[in-house]
Amino acid sequence: MLESALQIGPGRKPATPLVRQDNSVHTEQAGSLQGAALEQNIGFCTAPDGARIAYAVAGKGPPLVKVGNWFTHLEHDFKSPIWRHVLEGLAEHRQLIRYDVRGTGLSDREISDISFEHLVSDLGAVVDALGLERFPLLAISQGGAVSIAYAARNPQRVSHLILLGAYARGAAHRSQQGAQFVEAHRAIIRQGWGSDDPSYRQLFSSQFLPEGTPEQLRWFSELERISATPETAEKIYVATQTVDVRALLAQIKIPTLILHCRGDRRVPFEMGCELAARIRGSRFVPLEGNNHLFLEHEPAADAFFSAVAEFLGDEKPRSWKRKARATEIKIQALTRDVEASPAYKMLAILAVAASLISFIVWLAA
Repeated sequence: MLESALQIGPGRKPATPLVRQDNSVHTEQAGSLQGAALEQNIGFCTAPDGARIAYAVAGKGPPLVKVGNWFTHLEHDFKSPIWRHVLEGLAEHRQLIRYDVRGTGLSDREISDISFEHLVSDLGAVVDALGLERFPLLAISQGGAVSIAYAARNPQRVSHLILLGAYARGAAHRSQQGAQFVEAHRAIIRQGWGSDDPSYRQLFSSQFLPEGTPEQLRWFSELERISATPETAEKIYVATQTVDVRALLAQIKIPTLILHCRGDRRVPFEMGCELAARIRGSRFVPLEGNNHLFLEHEPAADAFFSAVAEFLGDEKPRSWKRKARATEIKIQALTRDVEASPAYKMLAILAVAASLISFIVWLAA
């Protein structure tokens, strides 16, 4: 049962899982975890203002709460080549809890008011509904500021804080042109969010996944379309890019691990350095790569899982690495098949011939 796997605190009632008409718990499967399908249970809870928040629980062990970020979809992400390796790795030795913030994914989509305070209260609603007494938080990107605000207000409940590609101050506070930058992006979101126009998709994907494969970029574009409307995406963008929680960083006394890709084009590397400099006693781990969220074949994936496992005192997960190796083998096999094909050999011969002709022409000139 979902309830028995969670650490229920005294005086708190476990949330009710999503139940179908046949009274069975709604379960999705994806990928492979230690030889078996990784399953997630999806349920709902209610935020203080009445908004319905969808959450998912996967894996077994002590809880690890992933803070909601800009746009997610619990079902879509669970099968995505962008997120799947991350979720499988985190759920190998932990009970991974994640949720869709208001207005996105499976959470309440009919939301007119979205503020930073609402995003913090959504996190609180999920952990309260699940009856979690004390737990580590994993926050990615915009979720970083939310986790910092929650941890500063509830230090007795957060055992560890893990920040990946995160920041304390949104784009509006990073330069003198910050406000104009945010306004320009608001206009782009209104016009191009979820659009089939490749120029709009390229703008977002070049920042989040500049080194993504065609399949990964396709999934990313689809996530835009199904996760939120342009109006909601704009509201969440404004709430997270106008925030500034730098004043709270000195209040963070819990163990904190900060990881950031050096070439991150969405959230500058300097933002991670700023967090590390202002959170006393924190550990900072630079990751090699240019993607905002590391992909399964990147060295950053191994560095991330190693650092998180050591930080939490867990065994290093193996499921993601087996999958990454399988993907690598498939790519190598595909490359061999292409190179062995008659068409490839003919193209190679033509390329050599063209090079020789060019060289002869150059000598005769």
